[in-house]
Amino acid sequence: MQQAAVSSYVKFEDYFEREASCRADAPRHEWFDGVVYAMSRGTPEHGRLTSSVTIALGNVLPPDCQIYAADTMLYIPAANLATYADASVVCGPLETITVRKDGRSLGQAVTNPIVIIEVLSESTERYDRDGKFQLYKQIASLREYVLIGQGEQRIEVFRREQEWHGEVASPGEMIRIHGAIVEVGRVYRA
Repeated sequence: MQQAAVSSYVKFEDYFEREASCRADAPRHEWFDGVVYAMSRGTPEHGRLTSSVTIALGNVLPPDCQIYAADTMLYIPAANLATYADASVVCGPLETITVRKDGRSLGQAVTNPIVIIEVLSESTERYDRDGKFQLYKQIASLREYVLIGQGEQRIEVFRREQEWHGEVASPGEMIRIHGAIVEVGRVYRA
């Protein structure tokens, strides 16, 4: 969720250096077209749902696919965006950019997710559903965008074929995520 900008124009390398030097429990920031935005922190329920969908999906994905956690930066050059999804999936070779400043490596950001997963909350739903989705659509490798409801038990999967189209599943139903069948109830189990 983008909140108030925390600075004026910031070069990507400077943003990345700040993010890389933060403690693990420090708030994350999103970089969009040179402006840095504070991202809201997740609630315990948000964390539980993120973990639950990661486990459920990880148990059924093809062996060449890897799930990356919320602390993995995604970089979308076409959108001039660096951000963090709640989870992402890469199948096949991992593609990254290595960010350098003053001749030294600061780290890497993933550029080829095939699936991106966001857990919705009141404060992030509009941005995740609309603005962020429009930016994510600019990732050439992206095939599916998954939204996990936090206020209600609902999983939405938007798939890129000729055009983007969505599928919704509720309790008692199953949904396909990158060819893997996931039980909605398993994601929401208490």
